[in-house]
Amino acid sequence: MLDTANYTPRLKDVYASTIKPAMKEEFGYKNDMQIPGLEKIVLNIGCGSEAVNDSKKAKSAQEDLSAIAGQMAVITKAKKSIAGFRVREDMPLGAKVTLRGDRMFEFLDRLINIAMPRIRDFRGVSGKAFDGRGNYAMGIKEHLVFPEINFDKIDVAWGMDIVICTTADNDAEAKALLKHFNMPFNS
Repeated sequence: MLDTANYTPRLKDVYASTIKPAMKEEFGYKNDMQIPGLEKIVLNIGCGSEAVNDSKKAKSAQEDLSAIAGQMAVITKAKKSIAGFRVREDMPLGAKVTLRGDRMFEFLDRLINIAMPRIRDFRGVSGKAFDGRGNYAMGIKEHLVFPEINFDKIDVAWGMDIVICTTADNDAEAKALLKHFNMPFNS
């Protein structure tokens, strides 16, 4: 039986024992509080036009995202009506979840070591998708690469947005942090 009181995610241990000292030496930080770390990871699935035609699609996306994240996802709703897209205000259009703490480290571990190698024709992720403030955004075309998803029970393969928010001040520090976590950058 797993002792959850004393359990620490693998990447959290790696961060504390090897990544923090390596970052301190690489960038010459004088104080440990200057060393960048992970703040949160935000996952989002947008159902788009399929949710407009069938309101159960957003519920399906919420269930899949909850299984992937390990915590309950929230259904996102339209903020205002758009007649051209047949969208009404408060219509369910997708799902999102924000991961922090141990769940964030567990998800990042599964993303890098299990899900990304399962992506078809995978050549790494773009090293240019930083926002200028140390946050990294990426997309996955199919959420089926996660082992938590039962392939036989899926009716639609959703795309997924993943935003990794760090405490880094700039993109160079954030990229170095993610490289230490073995994020497979192609540039």
